[in-house]
Amino acid sequence: MFPIGVFDSGYGGLTVLRSFKKALPEYDFIYLGDNARTPYGNRSFETVYEYTLECVNHLFNMGCRLVILACNTASAKALRTIQQNDLPKIDSSRRVLGVIRPTAEIIGKMTHTGTVGVFATAGTVQSESYIIEIAKAWPKITVVQEACPMWVPLIENNEYNKPGADYFVQQHMLQLLQKAPELDTILLGCTHYPLLIEKIKQFAPQGTTIIAQGDIVAESLVDYLKRHPEMESQCSKNGTMQFYTTDDTANFNAHASAFFGSEVQSTFLHL
Repeated sequence: MFPIGVFDSGYGGLTVLRSFKKALPEYDFIYLGDNARTPYGNRSFETVYEYTLECVNHLFNMGCRLVILACNTASAKALRTIQQNDLPKIDSSRRVLGVIRPTAEIIGKMTHTGTVGVFATAGTVQSESYIIEIAKAWPKITVVQEACPMWVPLIENNEYNKPGADYFVQQHMLQLLQKAPELDTILLGCTHYPLLIEKIKQFAPQGTTIIAQGDIVAESLVDYLKRHPEMESQCSKNGTMQFYTTDDTANFNAHASAFFGSEVQSTFLHL
């Protein structure tokens, strides 16, 4: 029996884990945040892949056989290589899943104009993963992207609910709308961004649908476990949560509650 691993470059994946806990309260989870090396958003494909694989292997060594990359940048830049090249060498029965495909698969149900905007890190935008995945599921949908490099630092420094964040949210909203004034749906393509959702709604045109990923990815995990009983039957179910960080635990604990919705106690993991 094994816990489900959840990985993020920092805190953002806690918004996904929060949804996992709500959807699958009896399951055991281990969360690993690579806070020592965050943010991943502006790093190269090679570096993101190297860091992500290292952390996935740590979760495997902790007993996880299923790991969710609750990080859009890692999902965009590392997931496919890990799935295709590394898992066959490590253990072909283990699985690593991401957050981009589940979101892309439902986006067409949300838009009426057929034009969708994506706010994401520079790395996710550069990868064009959302454009590719949405085109597979919804070939007629137009996707416009906007990289928001300041948003993660704002959020991780607890500035997301202060007036200083207004400028950066409004600026990127205007830039996104200039690319496609007809868009009616905006996807938050970074798991940090739900903390900015009220400000994003404030500057979005009235009636715009704003999509956070947590509940969507949780529904996808529930569905995955139903479709793969050989994996589901191996999941331990004691309702436990363990939290690991590669940086200072006190700092992690102080910031994590804003993302997770309740206090956490983390353990330091040396890479």
